[in-house]
Amino acid sequence: MLEYSSALKETLRLLKILSIFVNCVTSDPAFLRPFICRFKNEEKSIICIKHCFTRAKKATPLGDITSDILTLSYDSLSSPSIKLKLPEQLHGSHPLGWGIAWYPNDQEAAIVSKDPAARGTEVQMDALTDWANFRSTMYFCKAQGAARGYTHHETQPFARSFAGQDWLFMHNGDLDKSKLRELHKDKSRFLEPMGKTDSELAFCYLLGKVMETEARKLSDVPYETLLRWFEELDNLGSADICISDGITLVCFCGTKSVRSLYYTRLQPPYYPRVFNSDSALLYLNDPRDNYRTIFAVSSCVFDTGNWQPMQRGQLLVIRRGNIVWDNKAGVVPPPVQVQTPASAVQTTAQIGQAHKSIVNIRSITHTPDGAPLAYRMFDITHLTEYNYTEPVNHSRHTFRLQPVEDPTQEVESANLTLSVRGEEIRYEDVFGNQSIHYSINTPYTKLLIEFQSRVKVYAALPDDHSLSQRRSSIPLVWMPSQRQLMTPYLLPEELPETQLRELTDYAMSFVERNGYHLMETLKDINLTIYRDYRYVPGATSLNTTPFEVYTTRQGVCQDFANLFICMARLLSIPARYRMGYIYTGMNYENKIQSDASHAWVEIYLPYVGWRGFDPTNGCMVVQDHIRVASGRNYMDATPTSGTIFKGGGIETLRVKVTMKEVIA
Repeated sequence: MLEYSSALKETLRLLKILSIFVNCVTSDPAFLRPFICRFKNEEKSIICIKHCFTRAKKATPLGDITSDILTLSYDSLSSPSIKLKLPEQLHGSHPLGWGIAWYPNDQEAAIVSKDPAARGTEVQMDALTDWANFRSTMYFCKAQGAARGYTHHETQPFARSFAGQDWLFMHNGDLDKSKLRELHKDKSRFLEPMGKTDSELAFCYLLGKVMETEARKLSDVPYETLLRWFEELDNLGSADICISDGITLVCFCGTKSVRSLYYTRLQPPYYPRVFNSDSALLYLNDPRDNYRTIFAVSSCVFDTGNWQPMQRGQLLVIRRGNIVWDNKAGVVPPPVQVQTPASAVQTTAQIGQAHKSIVNIRSITHTPDGAPLAYRMFDITHLTEYNYTEPVNHSRHTFRLQPVEDPTQEVESANLTLSVRGEEIRYEDVFGNQSIHYSINTPYTKLLIEFQSRVKVYAALPDDHSLSQRRSSIPLVWMPSQRQLMTPYLLPEELPETQLRELTDYAMSFVERNGYHLMETLKDINLTIYRDYRYVPGATSLNTTPFEVYTTRQGVCQDFANLFICMARLLSIPARYRMGYIYTGMNYENKIQSDASHAWVEIYLPYVGWRGFDPTNGCMVVQDHIRVASGRNYMDATPTSGTIFKGGGIETLRVKVTMKEVIA
């Protein structure tokens, strides 16, 4: 009995020495055996030591400290100013730690700066922020990460090289290390942790799973597979995890987490520039970054911004400041698409059969067996009224009101009525638009221009982008003759170089978010303008530039089209301006555009042709769009224009467009 009491005294003496390292102890009893190997009753000694450790934890605030994580995903290179806050340290307690990681100028190699033994209550990042290489689209930050006495090897964020790129990892919580070892079966030296934390072991486990799939980056792994891997870790304990390959950011909120994760998406120019929380102070006031979009995930709520809690078991896949997948919501849904009425629906087999053995494709109005192709028919009236305070003695006008006729659009009837007699010349302009030159020499104070047409829009097969020649990636390769012919549609608007550089960075963020895939990039730009930009009639004018639309994030259909066109051309993708009409009797949000002509973008796709994108409504151009005129910009495709050579005074203009579907 006396010998056992001596052992207990020795145990208590050891506990006093180890108390400041109390958070280093794992759940594995083998960790304690070197200290008690000489005790006769090892089991009782272990119980005694664990009891003493529990009491020691209650006696020090370190036992209650939890780490805070913050990660930022920008759409373009940015330099935030970050100040981390560490709690007051009691005398004799272990110093706290911090870490920050980023990809300088979006290079493959990450830089990790961390201190497992920080002194003081604040960590200023001024030296890093002033550094020229402190510009990135991805930032990982962890405060109090070394509160358990970890060494530099055990302090987060962790970084590991894999497939020619540094990967970053952060984890909040505790995982069953023994079960995690069983789960992580890869024994290669490449995936061997340097430290002793469960977090780094989880990092190695995830990299091992990526290697098993022969993927080189996160976007190569199906998102459902990623979710399954995180759920396996979630079964082992609390698993709030962020991982990135420098391009894609994946964040998972564990089902057993003590605290929640929060996220927000900040869009210019309306978000605040200073964010404050108990763990960090974030400044977003670098003048170079005024127009950046930011997606942030944090374990602490900041005092400004619309922060939403993540759901338990939620996995967010984020790329360049935007969610690309959410397991709780599925793929981010596109805006509501207009459905073709049942009377106009035709099976794919029928449409495909109609395209067989047809040489003159402009005659495709019937199937080979004589049945008419499915179509939708619209009656359109475009009324323009000019009024003047003084008589106009001489004026000349150009009208581009005739809808296009091609394989999918047929003009059944068209009629132009003018209230003042003049000389009329019909011709096709250099952009292929059916135009009218009209010269008036008779004095007038009112001019009415009314164009009535009935148009059929035929059904068409969707483009097959699985064909090898159509699987295009950016940058596109053009033959010299092709580039020469496309030059009018490849030159961006003449803007200051600084503005074009900013718009180029913005356009490239979509390219990199979508892995340089052409169609995915274009669809992303189309949807982002629809979601992030406000439709505000009267907020802009004909002189508004794409850069002004980008900075204010508002405009009307022609502004959104001009911005899309400018971005596409900066990426060497041919783009043109299309004027026409849209049937808004269905479920479009921006219905005010039905009172006048509508505008959208047409992109030339290799081995496909010109295809329409409508950023005002976030959709592809389908059977409810009527195409009229096209050109480099608005001036090439405006419905009516003219010059008054004598008289006129003050002019007032009224435009009214009505579009009705004709149900046969």
